[in-house]
Amino acid sequence: VADLWLVYSKPVPANGRELRTLFLQCSCITAVIGGLFYNWMFDSLEYSWHLSVAMAVSFSLLLLLTLFLVHPARCVFSMIMPTLGTKQGRKLLLSTCTMIVVVNILPNIISNIKTILQVIQCICKNSSESLLNSTALLGTAAWEFGDAIQETSNSINIHRPMNGHFQFSLLKNSSLIYQQMHLAGEKIERDFLAVEALVKDSVRVGNRLVAGFSMLYLCFESTWYLKNYLTDLRFDNFYITKKLERLAVDRKAAHLLVGPSKNLLRPTGMKLSREEVMLCLVQAMLLTVALMLMLVVVAMDHFAFSVADTAERKASQFSMVPVTLNIKYSVSAGAKIGILNSLLEFLGLPSKELPLQDFKGSYHHYLIFSSAHCGISRPTPPSPSVLLAVGLLFCILYATVFLQTYAHRLRRKIAGSFFESWEEKRALYLYKKLSRKHKEG
Repeated sequence: VADLWLVYSKPVPANGRELRTLFLQCSCITAVIGGLFYNWMFDSLEYSWHLSVAMAVSFSLLLLLTLFLVHPARCVFSMIMPTLGTKQGRKLLLSTCTMIVVVNILPNIISNIKTILQVIQCICKNSSESLLNSTALLGTAAWEFGDAIQETSNSINIHRPMNGHFQFSLLKNSSLIYQQMHLAGEKIERDFLAVEALVKDSVRVGNRLVAGFSMLYLCFESTWYLKNYLTDLRFDNFYITKKLERLAVDRKAAHLLVGPSKNLLRPTGMKLSREEVMLCLVQAMLLTVALMLMLVVVAMDHFAFSVADTAERKASQFSMVPVTLNIKYSVSAGAKIGILNSLLEFLGLPSKELPLQDFKGSYHHYLIFSSAHCGISRPTPPSPSVLLAVGLLFCILYATVFLQTYAHRLRRKIAGSFFESWEEKRALYLYKKLSRKHKEG
């Protein structure tokens, strides 16, 4: 591995064997990166298949030529890998996590809300239909009650009244109500589909912009680091490297490194400075806020499924509600109609008692709230694989928070291995700086 890295980090291959080895290394790297780039564009960013293939192939060929021919480009590309463990890498992972949530969890929430609306629509449709049918019960009761009154009226021979039946108007055609309910349901469904499409498109565009910006910034940050590394001897130069230790031993000044300043660190050590610890804590807090937002969406998914599942099960268990209409009309046997008797006496006719009869009727009907013809879709449970993917991504994100310091140190080590002569100059500069401080102290 050390020999392969030596060939890869050399400015110019020494012979044909090293040239072939370098080309094979660059080919393997570009093949892997091209596959990951295609999967990222097609699955995460949701570009079309043809565009993803074309972009992946073009990117792989360009990367192969760049890595094989340009030595600083190999250094920048190699530093991009540990940079993925820093803030920019977390942005890419958060972008991927957001896209997973939008593509998988949000449509599931909307689907379960649709199921709830279908249950409500079914109950409204069946209950209104059953309620309209119950008006026929009122019509039957009114007609029979009218018959009873008509029989009483027929017992009076002096006057023949008009038809004594109640004229009860019924809504025979309920298609207008069904049509309005159907149109309302279609409008709600269209609104939900429009909201779902808007959210998906907005997050997709935003995710693509963030992903593209993050990739460009990864390249820019690595290039910026290499530029400062090669132009400023003081830049990121506070590590006790092997070259610095060897230089101190050769000049018999190992005591300069025995009790090093608190600002000096070993690049391979686990010690973190106070500034690095504070930075990790701040980044962890910001990541926790993003995690809370994701957990709210996941909780909404579980809540929507729970409500939809309960509504769907309870709707099928709704029993018919019996409705009974009781009509009781009671009249005393000795009752008289004063006006009619006065009229009979005026005409010289004997008054007579009206044989009013009691009326009692009982009418039954059933209100139906649910039906098997409603066509309610089954609620969709949350996907365990999606939750597992989101959980794993956040575990990686939290790991990068505490590993970003070591990623920065690895980036410096990579730059030093590509430009060894410049690393010796940096070690000499740091040695002189320590010697000067020791003499002044």
